[in-house]
Amino acid sequence: MQVNSQPAFFKQGPKPFSLLLIYGSLSLVLLLVDMRWQVLQPVRRAVSYALYPIEWLATEPLSVAHRVGDFFVTQTALQQENRRLQDERLLANAQLLRMQQLQMENQQLKALAATPAASRGNGILAEVLYNDRDPFAAKLVVDRGDMAGVKPGQVVIDALGVVGQITRVQPLSAEVTLISHKNQPVPVQVVRNGLRAVLFGLGRENPLEVRFAPLNSDIRADDVLVTSGIDGTYPAGLPVAKVARVDRNAGSAFARIACEPAADLDKHRFFLILNEQRVMPAPPEPEPEAGARAGKGRRSRRGAD
Repeated sequence: MQVNSQPAFFKQGPKPFSLLLIYGSLSLVLLLVDMRWQVLQPVRRAVSYALYPIEWLATEPLSVAHRVGDFFVTQTALQQENRRLQDERLLANAQLLRMQQLQMENQQLKALAATPAASRGNGILAEVLYNDRDPFAAKLVVDRGDMAGVKPGQVVIDALGVVGQITRVQPLSAEVTLISHKNQPVPVQVVRNGLRAVLFGLGRENPLEVRFAPLNSDIRADDVLVTSGIDGTYPAGLPVAKVARVDRNAGSAFARIACEPAADLDKHRFFLILNEQRVMPAPPEPEPEAGARAGKGRRSRRGAD
């Protein structure tokens, strides 16, 4: 009886279980030997060098994707941080400007409080609301009116000198005509020698002018002019202006005297309205003429006869 057998090239090697035991034993031996004497370190290093390009090619696309994502995230975060910092800087600048403005106003209020009129309680503190509608008119509107006791003709000053006077009063506001208003007269006196004169305004942004001063009048540059008090409106002794230039032309009957105001007319928000009003005595009655006196004498003699 013949027995079927496989051809020689179909013959199988060791059983899989046998191979597992062989390779497992070999791995265990190599592991123990490598742990003890590090004999496989050169092989491991060579394999690492050989596999590095493959590892780089496998991981680089993912790394590039992460870097691109991180770039856009970082860019967005930087833009948001930059915007936040800009907003904080603008807010800080606004607060700084406000603090500087408050500091300047505080200094001005302290200077006004130090004036003799304020120390005597003869002043009303007023804040400027706006300029007059006419841009060429030297007028201001303040937030104190008839209800606060403001009257037409009252003098308005700052810490340096005369600003103007009240010319129109409303219940809650008042109009101030500055000394720089065109043809606004202020009786003044030279501090150096007591010479009296009249100061006139020439309009906004123009200097003041002393008019009707003779060519030989003793007025010099840098002379200080104060109110003379002869008109009953401005109290005597308030600083008004300083002489800037004196031109004496022989072809003119009067000297041209340009002055600069002592007060800061267009810089402050707060002014002081003075309550000081001088009561001027009534002017004396004019004397009768000679003919009237003679007629009156004859009538009196006839009555006696």
